[in-house]
Amino acid sequence: MIKAIIFDLDNTLYWDERSNDEALEATCLFASSHIPAISPDKLKHDVIREAELQFATSTFFDFASSIEVTTLEALWARFDVGSHPMLEKMRIEAPIYRFNAWHAALQSSGQYNPDLASLLATRYPQERRKRSFIYDDTFETLTLLRSKYRLLLLTNGTPDLQREKVDSVPELASFFEHIIISGNFGEGKPSESIFRHAIDLLEIKPNEAVMVGDNLYTDILGANRCGIQSIWINRSNASRPDHIHPTREALSLSELHPLLLSL
Repeated sequence: MIKAIIFDLDNTLYWDERSNDEALEATCLFASSHIPAISPDKLKHDVIREAELQFATSTFFDFASSIEVTTLEALWARFDVGSHPMLEKMRIEAPIYRFNAWHAALQSSGQYNPDLASLLATRYPQERRKRSFIYDDTFETLTLLRSKYRLLLLTNGTPDLQREKVDSVPELASFFEHIIISGNFGEGKPSESIFRHAIDLLEIKPNEAVMVGDNLYTDILGANRCGIQSIWINRSNASRPDHIHPTREALSLSELHPLLLSL
């Protein structure tokens, strides 16, 4: 019998991709307003590429990857919450990372402009914090399921950023008995340890829980390894690799309730 649902946050309940995309577009348009020769579309493409390159060579890359901080999250996170020593290192080095990503992206457009790079490195976090989107069926689904199941939120990322995302959506946190953030725990999905931690907090058996998430590798594979059933939120109707098998698959959150009844 299913007693609890473990939810992922980013791109499951909270529309992170849209928030990032719109903030990047606004920042690149801001750059173009200063220098009309800059193509906003090209700058957007270039800063994503340069951020990935800078991220991969950073001294905090291994730790950031282990808790699944993304390159774009590192462009706006403060890293000012949490006791892990690497979080302090990330807090100190993040401004340099942000500047280098924007500076290199501008140079790809033929613009050597450190002052504008500094401005954009500050502007993007401002634009990103203006934008918090959830899916149309998020609250309706959570309201329905809360009356029937216990709910826990399990999200990868840094404590400051993931908490900020949750708090930016009024009442979202109130649906969950527990909120687990990988940056606080020290390991992220798909590590079995963080799933076991969730089960221990709920004081249930693995087969009494269901993991709901959009990411096959972190959410579904991690749950499978621990004997937790899973529902893959596959909004784009994408194909999946043969070695990962969600228990069920849904195109939207609104499909969850009947699927849960079938488990």
